[in-house]
Amino acid sequence: MSAALAARHAFAVELAREAGDLAISIRQNLGALESKEPMDYATRADHDVEALIRRRVAERFGDAVIGEEDGGAPASVVWVVDPIDGTTNFIHGTPRWCISIALLVDGEPEIGVINAPDEGRLFAARRGQGALLNGAPLSVSGLRHGASPVVETGWSPRRSLAAYGELITRLIGDGIEFRRNGSGALGMADVACGRNDGYLELHINAWDVLAGIVLVREAGGWVNGFLDNDGLMRGNPIIACTPEIQQRLMAAISFSN
Repeated sequence: MSAALAARHAFAVELAREAGDLAISIRQNLGALESKEPMDYATRADHDVEALIRRRVAERFGDAVIGEEDGGAPASVVWVVDPIDGTTNFIHGTPRWCISIALLVDGEPEIGVINAPDEGRLFAARRGQGALLNGAPLSVSGLRHGASPVVETGWSPRRSLAAYGELITRLIGDGIEFRRNGSGALGMADVACGRNDGYLELHINAWDVLAGIVLVREAGGWVNGFLDNDGLMRGNPIIACTPEIQQRLMAAISFSN
């Protein structure tokens, strides 16, 4: 399987680049927006990019795919894809969006690739092989900056505003700065490269974080058991961080369990 994984890793990197180019080419002609949940949209680009990824995977490997827009089912070898994470940012013309591609084999995240074309950042990782940003090795912060930790938090209508207020209150009470930038996948990638010290969300879907889980682990970080209790299909809370703040973030999110 090692050679097969190496082939899929290289394929995922090139596919993420191709998907990014397609998204950019569509950006000025998105057509009508599709509203999925309050403040959660899909565009022509979301659907066309996912269709491209599905087609390329089928042509090359015949593997199963689970995508945000068109679903899918678990399999022993399955790609998990968010065609555009940060769609609201994408719609508004800001650079904080990406393509996220992950591969699971027998339930284990093996490959993670995140391409943020407008930021010029392409992250790639394979289990046991390290993590790269634009071809250069990366690592979590280790709190080497010496300042207060900075943690990005996501938001979802699947949890109450009161719960998110409690989370923010706990973070601030523990001397932890927080941010929200509108892309869970890039929030995870920023932990892997040390821009942020952690990423937290009370509920998030698998396509948003699986690529990032591989990146963070391969960069020396810690991630909770996101796939427990059918996290692949139902989602779960996520904690990803430099190991030095693992216990602090577990305490911050403990009320939601």
